[in-house]
Amino acid sequence: MASVANSLIVIVLFSLISQGLCVICTNNDIKIVTTGSGRVVQGKPEWNVVVTNSCKCPQAKIKVNIKAFQSVEPVNSSILSQLDVITYMLINGDTLAPGASVKFSYAWDFAFRIFPADSLSIPC
Repeated sequence: MASVANSLIVIVLFSLISQGLCVICTNNDIKIVTTGSGRVVQGKPEWNVVVTNSCKCPQAKIKVNIKAFQSVEPVNSSILSQLDVITYMLINGDTLAPGASVKFSYAWDFAFRIFPADSLSIPC
């Protein structure tokens, strides 16, 4: 009887894994690319940022770290809002679907290094 129960457990776990239900997203699944747009805003080069969820599951409450971030071009606060000195929340903490991206632009003398800081993996 115990071997039947163990077999059922293995089948259920294999089923969950094969369907992607056991996927846990991490900061490594948040891809951030910054490129120059070629535009100049108030004498500063403009930079385009694309943040993509490369996980198979949705992620929410995505936070990024940007040290000493500044821009002469306003960044929509519904896309990027400051939480503390270096931490910013993307899209008000809303869910970013698998493969989906968030884009924003800023203008400053140089491109800031933007790193994924935290996110909430939503089971799929």
